[in-house]
Amino acid sequence: MSSLTPKLLLFAELASLSRVLGNPHRLEIIELLAQADMAVEVLTERTGLSFANVSQHLQQLKKAGLVVGRRDGKRIVYQLSPGPIVEAVSGLRALAEHNVARVGDLVQTYFDRPGDLEAIGAAELLERMQGDAVTLLDVRPADEFAAGHLPGAINVTLEELEQRLSEFPDKREIVAYCRGPYCMLSLDAARALRQRGYTVRRLQEGLPEWRAAGYPVQMS
Repeated sequence: MSSLTPKLLLFAELASLSRVLGNPHRLEIIELLAQADMAVEVLTERTGLSFANVSQHLQQLKKAGLVVGRRDGKRIVYQLSPGPIVEAVSGLRALAEHNVARVGDLVQTYFDRPGDLEAIGAAELLERMQGDAVTLLDVRPADEFAAGHLPGAINVTLEELEQRLSEFPDKREIVAYCRGPYCMLSLDAARALRQRGYTVRRLQEGLPEWRAAGYPVQMS
């Protein structure tokens, strides 16, 4: 019989869950599944990991109750389990940025460099959307865009950007977004557009955080 108190038993469960989350590849898989349901093959392609490695990480996430799988023909498709998973990862990110100097340094180096692109928060962006004052650019792959996106956004991947510049009005501010606050896709797209003379900002967070905050999401 355990000598732990009920409180310590609960803390032990929290520690066990934290160990599952304590892997960068599993956090990336959670970020991807927060965009859309995905088969193991798709996760393999987008993470750059081997099929076996992705499968192992998914089993750990499944055992912890963070993902569920379903069979679709010969494939197994995974999705996030119901619950505040995106919020939990966001809380972990906020804690790390506040308390871990290395994390703060990386954010400053890659995302918040002085004189670099200004970020816009979700509340301000929603206000500008209601005033029809911005063009929203979603740079995620088409399947992720179809599973949910900001209302009125156009889907142009980084690879397509050069060929589709005519779709962006010259005088209108563009706000680019992608999978989350550490996703480089929107940052790279925004920098490329700014070099071509467009007025561009990036959304501070991504589609999952936008959805988790209760803001409107469009499906297509």
